[in-house]
Amino acid sequence: MNMRIPILKLHDCLLISIQVELDDQTALQFQEDLLHKIHETSARGVVIDFTSIDFIDSFIAKVLGDVISMSKLMGAKVVITGIQPAVAITLIELGIRLEEVMTALDLEKGLEKLQRELGD
Repeated sequence: MNMRIPILKLHDCLLISIQVELDDQTALQFQEDLLHKIHETSARGVVIDFTSIDFIDSFIAKVLGDVISMSKLMGAKVVITGIQPAVAITLIELGIRLEEVMTALDLEKGLEKLQRELGD
């Protein structure tokens, strides 16, 4: 089943809270949807909340790393929030480096950090 992950616009930012375990097709659809939404709204920032994600596989990890890199290429600063320990371990073990990506413990703190970064 191909689900779409909701992408909410708040001022010049996009907020995404991933509430389902991602399958390959949903992850690819999310990548496409987010990039189109950044383009159509001229969003300057993106907060992606992973609080509900307990584990990811190698393909999903690669797609998420790509989504973050692609968003940055399109001019949007990215904050990721709510990374669970198993997800952090998987990302590092797979060599997905997110050194320049801002992180926060939860969605609220992530949005505050992004707003400060954007100077709002």
